[in-house]
Amino acid sequence: MLHDPNRVYVFDTTLRDGEQVPGCQLTTPEKIEIARELETLGVDIIEAGFPVSSPGDFQSVVEISKAVSAPTVCALTRANKGDIDSAIEALKYAKHPRIHTGIGSSDQHIKHKFNSTREEILERAVDAVKYAKKAVEDIEFYAEDAGRADVVFLAQMVEAVIAAGATVVNIPDTNGYCLPDQYGAKIKFLKENVKNIDKAIISVHCHNDLGLATANSIAGLQNGARQVEGTINGIGERAGNTSIEEVVMVLKTHAALGLYTNVNSKNFYEMSRMVSSQMRMPVQPNKAIVGANAFAHSSGIHQDGFLKNRENYEIIKPEDVGFPSASIVLTARSGRHALKFHLERLGYKLDKDELYEAYQRFLTLADSKLDINDDDLQSLIADKLVKN
Repeated sequence: MLHDPNRVYVFDTTLRDGEQVPGCQLTTPEKIEIARELETLGVDIIEAGFPVSSPGDFQSVVEISKAVSAPTVCALTRANKGDIDSAIEALKYAKHPRIHTGIGSSDQHIKHKFNSTREEILERAVDAVKYAKKAVEDIEFYAEDAGRADVVFLAQMVEAVIAAGATVVNIPDTNGYCLPDQYGAKIKFLKENVKNIDKAIISVHCHNDLGLATANSIAGLQNGARQVEGTINGIGERAGNTSIEEVVMVLKTHAALGLYTNVNSKNFYEMSRMVSSQMRMPVQPNKAIVGANAFAHSSGIHQDGFLKNRENYEIIKPEDVGFPSASIVLTARSGRHALKFHLERLGYKLDKDELYEAYQRFLTLADSKLDINDDDLQSLIADKLVKN
């Protein structure tokens, strides 16, 4: 397989893993709207659903396959023929179909989920890949709970499924358990010990139970993975999935890593708002990259530094992610520099003494009112100053 060694493929599972959040189910038309927006964003693979799980999911995969043409459309299955048959049928209109099949790889899952043995699980994994490969060329295999799997057995499983025809191997930290160095070491071990690893792309799929999903995904990419799986806004079951916008912007900001994606980051803000609105799931204000406060500066020291030079407190330009603009938020923590900035924006020029007086009145107001807006500023100085 010939791939640019520095390119990272972006696999979006907002419509599958992301949609498993209680109360966030989408209709097929809503899914199609998001899928089209994901295509515009430039993601490489859209996981459209789990066809066997419900008639609605099956239909969504069918309709998304018809609606987009550039991205690969992927359908999830378990390692059994019924699931795979359903996925094959649902993907029949896809220009670039992919089946994503797999099974547990940790002893915890093998014993307590499947009541099975390593040998049996290995056989089921290989059989599923071979069966899916008869109908679809592009097969991704997931080794569920790889984060807690024995690394030697995991390597054995990865080697076996690649030999059976898997083009991508997904190494999920299903429970968000790993530390970045542990997860990175696991990917490195596979890269160095699976003799046919050059025949497949390693994919990272991390959950955020300990708040480490993005860090773990980056650690995986630093150690040789070249596909990242995640969702818009990091939505997903429990504490959520890796946030695609975070990974893409980490790679952009840390150009020294030498990795890139084909995602158009300027679409992130609108994409985030669409997913938040369709899924009726607000984005926390302090969320990295797309949160309402991501580019808001309220501390006086930060505001002063920002106004002198944006790069003092901004490593990403708001416009790079389609954000309306950075904002200097006025609160009781704001300094004189920020107040002067806003008053000048409103057309008021103050000398040093006038600014000092206005600032004292501003502080009194800011202590009693959380949000200071333009009207407040106007009334604050209307009696005292003449507008230029």
